[in-house]
Amino acid sequence: MKAYVLIEIGAGKVNSVVKELRRMQEVQVADSLTGMYDAIAIIETADPEAIRNVVTEKLHTMDGITRTLTCFAVEIP
Repeated sequence: MKAYVLIEIGAGKVNSVVKELRRMQEVQVADSLTGMYDAIAIIETADPEAIRNVVTEKLHTMDGITRTLTCFAVEIP
């Protein structure tokens, strides 16, 4: 299961948050963005519940992250 997580980050913390995201095993890609969101993370796990756990237990407790929007990828046959 794959999800794209759009992330809002507090002022001055984007670089440190993205670096921390890149160290997480479940995060395949983490990049800073311009525009409405400050960063994006691509998370891959075995199931949707595991993605929920990563977002709520790891990302939401990370210093600097203020809000997330999780978009689950849908496979097209």
